[in-house]
Amino acid sequence: MTSRFLKIFKPFTHVTFEVKKPDRNVSFKEKSIWTIVCLVVYFVMISVPLYGIEVTTGQADPFFAMRAILASQRGTLGELGIGPIVTAGLIMQLLVGSQIIKVDFNNPEERALYTGAQKVLSVLMVIFEAGAYLFGGAYGDNIDVLTGSLIFLQLLAAGLLIMLMDELIQKGYGLGSGISLFIAAGVSFNILNGLFGFTEGIGAKPAGRYYGAIIAFFYGLTHGEKFVNVIYRPLNPDVIAFLATIIVFAMVIYVESMRIEIPISHAKYKIPARYPIKFLYTSNIPVILSSALFANVYFISQILAKKVADNPIVDLIGRWDFNADQPAPIGGLVYFTTAPRGISEVIDDPLRALIYIAILVVACMIFSAIWLETAGMGPRDVAKQLLDADMQIPGFRRNPKVLEKYLERYIPIAALLGGLFVGLLAGFADFLGALGTGTGILLTTGIIKQYSEIIAKERLAEISPAVKGFLGME
Repeated sequence: MTSRFLKIFKPFTHVTFEVKKPDRNVSFKEKSIWTIVCLVVYFVMISVPLYGIEVTTGQADPFFAMRAILASQRGTLGELGIGPIVTAGLIMQLLVGSQIIKVDFNNPEERALYTGAQKVLSVLMVIFEAGAYLFGGAYGDNIDVLTGSLIFLQLLAAGLLIMLMDELIQKGYGLGSGISLFIAAGVSFNILNGLFGFTEGIGAKPAGRYYGAIIAFFYGLTHGEKFVNVIYRPLNPDVIAFLATIIVFAMVIYVESMRIEIPISHAKYKIPARYPIKFLYTSNIPVILSSALFANVYFISQILAKKVADNPIVDLIGRWDFNADQPAPIGGLVYFTTAPRGISEVIDDPLRALIYIAILVVACMIFSAIWLETAGMGPRDVAKQLLDADMQIPGFRRNPKVLEKYLERYIPIAALLGGLFVGLLAGFADFLGALGTGTGILLTTGIIKQYSEIIAKERLAEISPAVKGFLGME
C-alpha cells in the first residue's frame, strides 16, 4: 500500500520547487544571516495587507482562533501562515498512524517518497485554503472575479514563499525549523501587542485608547478606576492574562529540564556517558498537530455554516452565531474543540471546558505516540542510533532487540506523559486568557529553548568540528 499510494505523488514532485542540501559546511554566521532574512521576510508578509481588500481596525476576524498555531495575520500576505504545511503534515501523520499507509522510514527511497508526497500535498493545501478563504467570504461576499483572482494569486505566491523559506532553513542553510521560527515570531508579535498595543479591543472602553494589558493597567490606576476593573477586563488583555503568560513560560522552562538519564558507555573505550530521555520527549509537536486539527475543524465548519445553513450534518460539525461582534461557535463538534478564552467563559459553561480539555489531552497523547514512529524517535530507532555510535548499556548485550526492549520501558511512557502534560498546560493557559493563547505560549517557550540549544551546539561544532558526529549534526 505504501509504494502504490506515495508513488501517485511522485510525478508531481518534479514540478515542485526543491532546495538542495548544501554540499559544503555552512558556517554559523551564514546560518544566522539566512534565519534573520527569513524572519524579516515573514514579518513583512504579516504586515503588508493584501491588495484588493479592506480590513478596518477592530473588525471581527472570522478565523481568530487559528492565528497563533498557524502563525498568520488577518488580511495580510501572511493570511495562510504555515497552515498548508502543518495541515499536509497532519494528514500524512494520520494516514501513517492509522496504518492506512505503511512507510519504512529506515528505507531512504520510502522516506524520500513520503517527503515528496507531503510537499505536493502542502502545495495542494495552499491552493485549497486560498480558494476556501475566498469561497467562505473571509474578504466579503461581493468580490468580483478580477479582484478574487488577484487575491488568490497573492495568497498562492505568499504560501509558496513560506514553504520555500521553511525548506531553506530545514535543509541546513538556517537554524532549526521554519515552522517553529514563524510560530514563535507570530506569537511573540501577538504577546507584545497584547501588552503594549493601542489597537481597539473587543468591547474596549474608551474605544481604541488602551488595548494592551500594561497600558490599560497604568491608565486605569491614573484615572481612578476600581482596582478589580484594572486587573480584570473580560474579552481584553489584562493583568491576569499577563500573569498567566508568565506562569506558563516558567512551567514549560522547568518541565523542559526534567529527564531520565540512562547510563551508557562506549563499546570499545568503555567511556561512561548518559543518554537523556526528556519528560517532554516529543516536545511541542503533539500540541501543534492537535491544534492544527482543531483549527481545520473550525475553518471548515465556519465555511459550511455560512454556505449550507440548517443542514443536520453541518450542525453536527458546528453551529455558529454570526450576529455577534466576533463570529463564535455555539454548538456541535467545533464548539467543544475551541477553547473557552478567559475565566468568565469557563464559569459560564464549565462542561464545555471539561470536554475541551479532555479532547485536547487525548489528541496530544495520540499524536505523541504517532510522532515516535514517523520522526524516528521510537525505541527501535534510538537503539539503532546508539549501536551505530558504538554505544551500549552496561550489563546488556549489544543486540538491537535487547536494547529496544530496554528502551521500551521509558520512551513510550515519556511520550504519552509529555503529550498529556502539554495538553493540560495549553488548555488551562487558555482558560486563564493567557496572551498569545495557551498553545501559542507553550510552543514559543519550547521553541525558544530549542533555539538556545541549537545555537549552543552550532557554536560548539564550529569551535571543535570533531564533535559534530557526537552532537548528531552530520
